[in-house]
Amino acid sequence: MPAKRFLGLLLIPAALALGGCQKLVLLHPAGLVAQEQSHLMIVSTIILLSIIVPVLIAVAIVAWKYRASNKKARYDAKWDHSPVLELFVWAWPVLIILAVGALSWIGTHQLDPYRPLTDVAKGEPVPANVKPLQVEVVALQWQWLFIYPQYGVASINELAAPINRPITFKITSLDGMDSFFIPALAGQIYAMPEMQTQLHGVINKVGVYKGMSANYSGAGFTDMRFKFYGMTKDSFNGWVAKVKASPKDLDRATYEELIKPVRNGPVQYFGTTQKGLFNRIVNRCVDPANVCKSTLMARDAKTGLNADKKNAMGGMSMPAGKAADTVPATAH
Repeated sequence: MPAKRFLGLLLIPAALALGGCQKLVLLHPAGLVAQEQSHLMIVSTIILLSIIVPVLIAVAIVAWKYRASNKKARYDAKWDHSPVLELFVWAWPVLIILAVGALSWIGTHQLDPYRPLTDVAKGEPVPANVKPLQVEVVALQWQWLFIYPQYGVASINELAAPINRPITFKITSLDGMDSFFIPALAGQIYAMPEMQTQLHGVINKVGVYKGMSANYSGAGFTDMRFKFYGMTKDSFNGWVAKVKASPKDLDRATYEELIKPVRNGPVQYFGTTQKGLFNRIVNRCVDPANVCKSTLMARDAKTGLNADKKNAMGGMSMPAGKAADTVPATAH
């Protein structure tokens, strides 16, 4: 086979791979945060390739030039050191480490999922009169619950948000550990029981995007997928009105039904929601008979403080019931 034809065949997989990259959402996201993450990933890859590619080329050149059949190649058996080559071998990797380290440090702080957004798009600051959309996310088995506290509505396996408006997610899980991930919007963030994580993002283009759990959480893990709708402001208001029209109420009884394991669960809307339900889910006190974890921790902290005071006072204790009376009230 001629060398040119063989080389052409080798380039076919690379061409197909590059062509497919145009459809990869991670390389062409629709949200500002995901775009910044994609840019960081691409720049870091290019920097790393600046040492990988020359090494691969050098290996091929050396193997070809000093092949057994090339009798014209000059070979110096006594060669053992080159200051120029030594400087290049050490200096370039050091520069790469510094460059990638600087990019990672800056990106880690700028793309911190807990950091509120300052821009809604490239070079467009968040308008002063725009409040972030609040969405409370609960990973169930095996479906997603989305609560909109500003509108008093909720949905199952469907998420919607207006374009160019910051979104603040508060995320938790029922039992297992999941990972909330919308590739077009922002990076993944873990959902853990009895804990609340956060994520800030913004969607800049109208469209329908995929959401999922990126962490294995049992047999129904592959069914933890949902659609995320990026909408215009008017379309989003219409979506909220449609959800409000639902006769279903997300109260304690409904939630007790939702926590039962379900695979391929349908989209559901709830026109009203129980106030403070998300905080009760985090604190394991949806059932009023259960004491909220936040209350127990506050009580334990106060008890520990009183014990320290007792030790400091040489064994003197506070009157019975005083510690419980002084426990600060916790909103649920």
